[in-house]
Amino acid sequence: MNSKVPPAADASDSDALLRRLEWTVIRRLDGLLQGDYRTLMRGAGLDLADLREYQHHDDVRHIDWNVTARLQTPYVRQFTEDREVAAWFLVDLSASVDFGSGTRAKRGVAREFVGVLARLLTRHGNRVGALLYGTEVDTVIPARSGRVHVLNLLQRMAQRPAEAPPGATQLRELLIAGQRIVKRRSTVFVVSDFISPPGWEQALAELSRRHDVTAVRLSDPLERELPDLGLVTMRDAETGEQLLVDTHDEGFRRRFAAAAAAREGALLASLAQAGVDALELATDDDLLDAIARFADLRRQRARLASGNAPAPHLMQNPSRRAS
Repeated sequence: MNSKVPPAADASDSDALLRRLEWTVIRRLDGLLQGDYRTLMRGAGLDLADLREYQHHDDVRHIDWNVTARLQTPYVRQFTEDREVAAWFLVDLSASVDFGSGTRAKRGVAREFVGVLARLLTRHGNRVGALLYGTEVDTVIPARSGRVHVLNLLQRMAQRPAEAPPGATQLRELLIAGQRIVKRRSTVFVVSDFISPPGWEQALAELSRRHDVTAVRLSDPLERELPDLGLVTMRDAETGEQLLVDTHDEGFRRRFAAAAAAREGALLASLAQAGVDALELATDDDLLDAIARFADLRRQRARLASGNAPAPHLMQNPSRRAS
């Protein structure tokens, strides 16, 4: 596997992309998250160190409600943070991610997502690394910090061929490589459209037992529903096979949508069974909104898991207050 930067690299495109993302997405996410970057790296690097009485400057989200109820005095949890925690991106850049029906392809969405998360995390002291898959795992970028490192990561993604050679994606190979290369407990983002023969599900479940794994699922609206465009030549990016179809046929469009919905249901069930969170990223999505919704979901889950969520009746009617 190659981990050296190609000598003919031109960083201007990657630098322009990162500057645009820093201005339009990362700066705004900083405000939305308000320093709570642990929502993006749930369960990694935090150990409960002690409990002490609540003081006026403490974050109310750290109150231990069980202890508070027993002692009738507010107590907060104190944590120690493992500075060795890293985030890894397992990125599928196979032929099917070159597809996009609008102005962006799934490959471009993947690059933007990696750029945003990598820069957001490294600017707050975390390290990020990546494994890149085309027809095999051919690139390993060790986990490091800093803006230059993020630029290198984006540059390596951009230097891939404009269209990957056809061939069935073996997502299982990428996940097994992640198990082998990422030794210490980390936050892992599997960035893929998950168009792959069966067999990856078990590997994903095994990866999630050691790491905090999020499946970042890339998609395009045309993969879910076809418009009436008449006769269209469709090409399978994975195999190169071409087929002429009549999208004017309403029955064909219904069968296509039903098959897409069935695949969607099977995929979501597999991700849930593997015990991983899922972030949906379509080519027509707003990246900022998608990441913000994901962070908010993880924040709510963390509060529920720690017992710090308000009572159900208070959640349903925020105007009510305890007497």
